Amino acid sequence: MSGSEQRRWTDLLSDEDLAFVKRFVLASGSLKELAAAYGISYPTVRLRLDRLIEKVKILDSQEVRSDFERQLRLLFADGKLDMATLRTLLAAHQKELGGTQ
Repeated sequence: MSGSEQRRWTDLLSDEDLAFVKRFVLASGSLKELAAAYGISYPTVRLRLDRLIEKVKILDSQEVRSDFERQLRLLFADGKLDMATLRTLLAAHQKELGGTQ
């Protein structure tokens, strides 16, 4: 890592996401076991893992140029923003920055 301001993707995950990762590792990567531990269905655990994978990609990406963009993309990965809203907000942000990114 270069620079003291750059943080690892693990430093940027929420406590809830880190707890999920820990339980996933302790379950030896078994989604079935993880679903039982959380008391939820396998498809729900799979969705949670897919969203976490997307978050890790966003947090580790060198293409995301601002904290605002990163936060928008994380909200989308968490299912809290739909694609149309994400695109609208990113376009407005890029316009405000004075160009395309």
